[in-house]
Amino acid sequence: MRAEILSVGTELLLGQIADTNARWMSERLAGIGVDVLHRQTVGDNVERIVGGLELGASRADVVLVTGGLGPTQDDLTRDAIAAFAGRPLVRHPGLEDMLRAKFRGFSDRPMPVNNLRQADVPEGARTIAPDRGTAPGLIVELPSGVTIYAVPGVPDEMAEMMTGTILPELAALTPGGVIASRILRITGMGESAVGEKLTDLFEGSANPTVAYLASMGEVKVRLTAKASSVAAADELLEPLVREVVERLGDVVFSVDDESLEEAVLRLLRRHGLTLACGESLTGGSVSARLTAVAGASAAFTGAIVAYTARAKRDLLGVSQATIDGPGVVSEACAREMAAGARRFLVADLGLSLTGVAGPEPHGGKEPGTVWIALDAESRTHARGFRVIGERDRVIRWSQQAALDLVRRHLEGRPLPTSHTTV
Repeated sequence: MRAEILSVGTELLLGQIADTNARWMSERLAGIGVDVLHRQTVGDNVERIVGGLELGASRADVVLVTGGLGPTQDDLTRDAIAAFAGRPLVRHPGLEDMLRAKFRGFSDRPMPVNNLRQADVPEGARTIAPDRGTAPGLIVELPSGVTIYAVPGVPDEMAEMMTGTILPELAALTPGGVIASRILRITGMGESAVGEKLTDLFEGSANPTVAYLASMGEVKVRLTAKASSVAAADELLEPLVREVVERLGDVVFSVDDESLEEAVLRLLRRHGLTLACGESLTGGSVSARLTAVAGASAAFTGAIVAYTARAKRDLLGVSQATIDGPGVVSEACAREMAAGARRFLVADLGLSLTGVAGPEPHGGKEPGTVWIALDAESRTHARGFRVIGERDRVIRWSQQAALDLVRRHLEGRPLPTSHTTV
């Protein structure tokens, strides 16, 4: 079964919100063996929504529309579906009763008249009553055999209707098939280098397929298989996973779409060790990533964000000789910061980051100059490197390099050398 997702909302096109609905829907549809071949995004305009429906219906068996089912004048999905299907909008008495009952439960205030628009549906359409919110979903079956499913744009309301009605309905029409993916995550190697090592796997891929997804400081390799069951798909994927890991080596930090901070915390717990951070240029963002993971307190003792030279001296124990000599952006400072974090926050490992995020030089050091260090009872290591690019890129690459330093130490991997440029 071929599916297309049509996201409706001018706010999506303006970049004011991210389209998380399309991603969520794509993942769940793949899990029941439905091929999502195209995704579109259009603004709040009847003609453009109709155009999206026409295009989707011309190349898919199912068109799933998300957004534009609210009560205001710019919620136009109902109108567009009715126009595309050539059917009038009619007031649905059951939905009107449902809306009035919901508003009686919300407050003592009367229901705005505009909300009754949500009880208007294309003639002959099936509806999905909402548990959350007030926007009903719509199911319109066209004479061509194409089915249009429309759900609200609010993520929780969309997920409720997809999970409760649409996915089971589509699963019954596509028995015996699943699409499963494994995502391998890589840091310390660029997308072009990853692609070069996997060229023949990419070019020869059919089932499973190979694809790349790059972001700052990280590359994902997505392996996707279609089979009769999850177990059968896993059997197809596992040999390819092993082959990719063998080719790429220790730059692969996860074969199950685990974030770098999740991998570090998992390894710390496995070894029964704790970590503390001393951060300067990253401003506590490494610690924020770690503490965003549930259960981080079992392995993370805390952080000291020491941005000024005085804070580095008073809070992390960096010597005045280091501050006056090589300076706060130096190997010596990074090592002393890591040792101080480990000592003052009572941890097995201390991790530090110092540098110049930019855009201006600092202390005679160019923007993008970074030093990170790891301090442990059995081992200390520092690494210096230069990141080319804007401030956010410098910070992100510094985070990745620091967390990966801990990961490599815990896995017994070779630790990276200094003076590289990324």
